[in-house]
Amino acid sequence: MRRLAFAFLLTALSFGVAPAQDWPTKPVRIVVPFAPGGAADVWARIIAEPLSAALKQSVVIENRGGAGGMLAAAQVARAEPDGYTLLVGGLAPQILAPSMAANPGFDAIRDFVHIAYIGGPPITWVVHPASDLRSVKDVVEQARAGKLSGYASSGVGTFGHLVVEYVSKQQGIKLSHIPYNTAAFVDILAGRVPMGSFTWGAALGQVQGGTLRALAVTTEARRPDVPDVPTFKELGYDLVASTWFSLAAPKGTPPAVAQRLNREIVRILNLPDIKPRLERDAFDAKSFTPAQLTAYFEAEIARWKPIAQAAGMKPQ
Repeated sequence: MRRLAFAFLLTALSFGVAPAQDWPTKPVRIVVPFAPGGAADVWARIIAEPLSAALKQSVVIENRGGAGGMLAAAQVARAEPDGYTLLVGGLAPQILAPSMAANPGFDAIRDFVHIAYIGGPPITWVVHPASDLRSVKDVVEQARAGKLSGYASSGVGTFGHLVVEYVSKQQGIKLSHIPYNTAAFVDILAGRVPMGSFTWGAALGQVQGGTLRALAVTTEARRPDVPDVPTFKELGYDLVASTWFSLAAPKGTPPAVAQRLNREIVRILNLPDIKPRLERDAFDAKSFTPAQLTAYFEAEIARWKPIAQAAGMKPQ
């Protein structure tokens, strides 16, 4: 009887391991929580081709926008945890957007296996080239004196919005937020808005072309493409941050699948034709393990959720 029970246990265990060993036997789907053309979509497609070659299966991109990325995140959280449905998650869809929702339909820690860190663009503050705002210090002083009318970002709850709120909280000032979908740069150049807070990729062309002037950037070190732009860190702010993306799967996905995907994504992001693109876009490369990425999620939730809610972005 003992031998029979032991044999049964080994058989049961072998069935539990086999799916991870055999995976993948069919196409893998990566759900992108934003429309085609954005940074999350672009990087999902950059990764998909070499990942498909490594897995010897098709990797299909599915765009599902809506609710700041929460629709896609909730969809993946409810998917079968078999390694065939993945999410391009990260700061925006799994941390910031849920901070503004009464019932996002998922929990970033409870409902996901966090697989690999992709990175994302930092934030920069920009002004008109002729503006008398020459530094972050000038912004703070003018805001404190009531001389600054407000600032633009690409929307409520975006990271550009939260970076300004973070600095405002540190300095005890209040700046009026003007959310834009489009035409923010046009209004800054026309003098209708004194300052903007945007992703590095969105503003870089204007900064390099001289049509906007950058005051600071949220990278660890100064960018070699614009060495005169200081970092918030060197200005005394604990603000090294980016609108980062990551790869996630539903909770219960086999650890062997998550580990394999982690190894492949880390390898892909270090390929000689991909790593320079990360550096050009100022992505903050980190070769996190799944456990390290989960800890990073927890730290980012603790850091940014209170900022979002203090800015008035309370659950609806």
